[in-house]
Amino acid sequence: MIDLREGDWRKRARELGAAAGAGGAPVTYGLMALCCAVFLISPVSGFNPTHGEGDALLAAQAGYFERWGVIPSELLDGSAHAALTPLTALFVHGSWLHLLGNMLFLYVFGAMAEERMGRAEFVFFYVACGYFALVAYAVVHAGSDQTLVGASGAISAVLGAFLYLFPRARVTSLFPFLLFLPLRFPAWIVLVFWFVLQWLAAQGAGSGPGVAYLAHVAGFAAGFLYAWGRYRGGTRVKSPATATEGESQP
Repeated sequence: MIDLREGDWRKRARELGAAAGAGGAPVTYGLMALCCAVFLISPVSGFNPTHGEGDALLAAQAGYFERWGVIPSELLDGSAHAALTPLTALFVHGSWLHLLGNMLFLYVFGAMAEERMGRAEFVFFYVACGYFALVAYAVVHAGSDQTLVGASGAISAVLGAFLYLFPRARVTSLFPFLLFLPLRFPAWIVLVFWFVLQWLAAQGAGSGPGVAYLAHVAGFAAGFLYAWGRYRGGTRVKSPATATEGESQP
């Protein structure tokens, strides 16, 4: 836990940003590389000819999701395989857009969160919160047979933790209602806006799955509460001068 005096906030923020920009976040980049590698060898990417074409490819994709993804109706049946699926599902994505969107948010917000927490703790945080988010979604949709995959719950937790740890950091973001112009905003505005969108979408999602908005909300809340409980005795980095900068699309 870092305990800094007010005069050290700017210096510490600069150190964190420089370390992240210099490749000092191996866990974040390792997670990105692993997700991309898993996707490329999967039947979803279209790059692996061993999965066949046409109906054979569709069957391979369905079997892939059923094997490695979370099926809510099966999660609480007590089987070891079902209990492991919230872990394996964190590295499985359903499309190129799904993968690239998740990796973009992980890249923008993960490096500084990792530098603040430390590598070992960040691994635990990412996996635990991601597991929790998928289980929370599955419990609410316990009767569903639709498969749930993706790192969105874990990445949502990273966003929640980032909001607490760096409340005045700035990121470059693209907002649809501002004609997708790249503008710099305080990270808390981008993240709160994102959270509200997810919450509203979850309210209108109905009883059936689809996009796992509830997993996003659960992950975000878990990440924020974890950072609050773990770091509330120390000092958060409040300087807006040296935050990470990247393109984010809520």
